[in-house]
Amino acid sequence: MSISKRRFGFTKDGREVTCFTIDNGKLKAEILDYGVTIKNLFVPDKSGKPVDVVLGYDSIKEYEENDGYLGATIGRVGNRIAKGKFTLNGEDYTLAVNNGPNHLHGGLKGFDKAIWGSEERENSIIFSHLSPDGDEGYPGNLKVTVEVILEENGITLNYSAETDKDTLINLTNHSYFNLNGGGSVLNHTLKLNAEKFNVGDGDCLPTGEIASVFGTVMDFTKERSIGNGVDSDEPCVRLSRGYDSNFILNGEGPAAVLKSERSGIIMTVSTTEPGVQVYSANFLTPRRGKNGADYTYRHALCLETQHFPDSVHHKDWPTCVLKKGERFSSKTTYSFNV
Repeated sequence: MSISKRRFGFTKDGREVTCFTIDNGKLKAEILDYGVTIKNLFVPDKSGKPVDVVLGYDSIKEYEENDGYLGATIGRVGNRIAKGKFTLNGEDYTLAVNNGPNHLHGGLKGFDKAIWGSEERENSIIFSHLSPDGDEGYPGNLKVTVEVILEENGITLNYSAETDKDTLINLTNHSYFNLNGGGSVLNHTLKLNAEKFNVGDGDCLPTGEIASVFGTVMDFTKERSIGNGVDSDEPCVRLSRGYDSNFILNGEGPAAVLKSERSGIIMTVSTTEPGVQVYSANFLTPRRGKNGADYTYRHALCLETQHFPDSVHHKDWPTCVLKKGERFSSKTTYSFNV
């Protein structure tokens, strides 16, 4: 196991960005302290050849100028909050509206754009960040850590947070996975440990309805290809131009299993979170990625482990409220085999 670091560049406002490399001889991950962004993740395919299974960029300029949150840690609150407004303890709060009529992924300058502190351990790096009271409109001074651990066969993200005032939190990672290293992701197969999902409207905001996946193209309880149903006329995919919904996890066993027959790589996702947003990169516009690769529409799949979107407005859903004096903790592992 080895950990090294190098200068990745400087942001537009002059902040230095560091790229950390963790290598255990089988897997290798590169993580930026800019947004705790997973820049590269190399895993062996069926022939033993390393494949970089996440999308990303070669320069900090590209991370700053492009949308999509490629590989980034998302916070304070991942996914959407209706109209960018919520009430907590009788007090009204207003956030940035940056996705149609709604607040998305922490706002205009979420955790994905912060330079995090870092501490190297034997097989991990602990990244830390202080989000001050009023940051992007959220209450409370929030201390957050994300420990990135390179396991023998995968990568684990341990999230934790504490606040000095009741606030909201819903941390996730926004890696775009392609187990072939590039090209369309529609030939990958997916299995989800989920029998229900949150129905969304045209802005991908939950309507409040929880529906069964059975009898719909949302049924991934049995392994099937992502391309099978992605262009369905069913509202759950038509409104989002593909898959972009939160699936409610059954709570036992892995959350998701993603496979590529071409590379032979199998990725298993395990999490302590109650949901996972499955997003088939429907709004990924054409752009140049790492090593000159062309990225575009549906070239990857995101599996964002999370609390349900807009849960602050649905009191019967798992709460995203973090109270003063309590500690938030969450764990997600992406494991690989062939």
